[in-house]
Amino acid sequence: MELPIIVQRHSYKLELEPGSYWWCACGKSSNQPFCDGSHKGSGFNPKELIISEKKIYSVCGCKHSQKGALCDGTHRNLPE
Repeated sequence: MELPIIVQRHSYKLELEPGSYWWCACGKSSNQPFCDGSHKGSGFNPKELIISEKKIYSVCGCKHSQKGALCDGTHRNLPE
C-alpha cells in the first residue's frame, strides 16, 4: 500500500473563510495543504473540507490524520 508523503510533522494553522476546500491527501501538492492535482495517477484523492465558520483551523500537515483534513495529533506518533 502506498503511503502519503509526510510534508511536515505539525499542522498548518490557517484562518479559513466559509466555503469548500480540497485538502491534499498524497503530500505531493506544491500548494500545501491544499490539492493542486499532483495526485493524478496515484491511489490518492483529495478530501473535501467544508468550512461553515471563519476561524483558525489546524489543518493536517503529516497526511496521516484519521480526521481527514483536520489535525488529530497523529503526527506526534509517526516514526522518524
